[in-house]
Amino acid sequence: MTTDVGRLPWDNSFTDELPADPEEANRLRQVLGALFSRVEPTPVSAPSLIAYSPEVAGLLGLSDGQMRSEAMLEALAGNRVLPGMDTYAMSYGGHQFGNWAGQLGDGRAIGLGELRSSGGRWMLQLKGAGPTPYSRSADGRAVLRSSIREYLCSEAMHVLGVPTTRALSLVGTGDDVVRDMFYDGHPEAEPGAIVCRVAPSFIRLGSFELPTSRGDIELLRKLADYTIRHFFPELANATDPDRRTYTEFFDEVCRRTADLMVDWMRVGFVHGVMNTDNLSVHGITIDYGPYGWLEDFDPGWTPNTTDAHMKRYQYGNQPGIAQWNLLRFANALYPLIDDAVPFQEALDGYAERFTTGYRRAWGAKLGLVAPAAGDDDLFEDLAKILQTVETDMPIFYRHLANVDLDDRTGDAVPPALVEAYYQPEQINGAYLTHLHAWLDRYRDRTAALAPPDRKTVMDAANPRYVLRNYIAQIVIDAATNGDYSVLADVHDVLRRPYDDQPGRERWAQRRPEWARVRPGCSMLSCSS
Repeated sequence: MTTDVGRLPWDNSFTDELPADPEEANRLRQVLGALFSRVEPTPVSAPSLIAYSPEVAGLLGLSDGQMRSEAMLEALAGNRVLPGMDTYAMSYGGHQFGNWAGQLGDGRAIGLGELRSSGGRWMLQLKGAGPTPYSRSADGRAVLRSSIREYLCSEAMHVLGVPTTRALSLVGTGDDVVRDMFYDGHPEAEPGAIVCRVAPSFIRLGSFELPTSRGDIELLRKLADYTIRHFFPELANATDPDRRTYTEFFDEVCRRTADLMVDWMRVGFVHGVMNTDNLSVHGITIDYGPYGWLEDFDPGWTPNTTDAHMKRYQYGNQPGIAQWNLLRFANALYPLIDDAVPFQEALDGYAERFTTGYRRAWGAKLGLVAPAAGDDDLFEDLAKILQTVETDMPIFYRHLANVDLDDRTGDAVPPALVEAYYQPEQINGAYLTHLHAWLDRYRDRTAALAPPDRKTVMDAANPRYVLRNYIAQIVIDAATNGDYSVLADVHDVLRRPYDDQPGRERWAQRRPEWARVRPGCSMLSCSS
């Protein structure tokens, strides 16, 4: 296979069609009248290819030979700009933890350009490639631990069926990066790394907020027109947008975001930092920072230490926060429409679409192909039961499919569910009464189900394997010591999350006690 990467089909519409920052110096500044600044990555001392995703490489039309070539390694490390690349950092603003933060932008992400393939056109972006005009006081770098988490989770979410950015590669830099992981005055040097992220674009809700906040409506219109023309061509008058087009655009972003929230909730994913600059207009998961997976079912849990007090971005709040963010997006687009009514209608539509999708998702998790509004009490009562004692969400739902609803012995916990409990001593008579009453209702609801059978539907909806925080930490610990075999093994397991995969059960076990308070396994900071 060819290793030539000098003739790749780059097609850089974002930098070709939108206003650029006229200043070329890579210094911190407020960037006005532009949507990006051209900047080159900062080279690293000793790049090494730790891993790459063959699936993403195939999506981009890249061969194994190309991925393993010296030129590609240097490009993915930021040490070389390949012919056709047009490197840049995007300018955007955002509401962070509910407050307007002004200009933010790509502080440690640098776009390489857009690569055309038979699968479409994809933006490639290096996270951790050095400072940009938007880095504020930071160094623009990323550490190995956070890079592993993003690399694995991006690909894990994709095969779970959750819309997401993808990860092409994970490159070690050979340089140390100093980070104060918990902002407690104890910085440490850690191995540096760079992830190459792939998406249709990295345009966010906050991309539209910044020009509107500055009264630059012409820049806002240019961004909206570009986004619609390239990524929403099915909308009315997409090549020459008008008020109707902008309204349809907002409505479609609401629909995609509602679907994304359903997916996050059904797999137990908690983003951790749902600022408006961290939500994509494409309705895909973006910016994997202090995320986590709901292991014991606690709707009030957040993985983000910065959010530990307010818990704004806790699991149970995510659908409502997304709607709040969309309202900020509506305010940003308002100058293009000058009418609040269609925005309110779309926001109401968001709520309706989420409710319908949530019911469908939870119906599938319980084996119901066609759940009805009358099933909502069944879902809600089970959620209350799961919060009564510390219960592992993935294991409970996966193993519920194995419970014989017609042959339950006594008043004990069904044997198939025993593994789901972290502290069996919490189980008492009141809990068992509640659980068995629910199981009786569930049996009656599923008694007359037509094919496919309950277990088939449930196994397709309830993953056996998710990237639990302690699993990610095991990978990180091994990689920090130079052992990348665990990374490869876990990545391979996560490729088939809904399959049982005999012999790999260790990666489906509930959180061990040592991980309950271990840094990186319980909560994380916004630090890279």
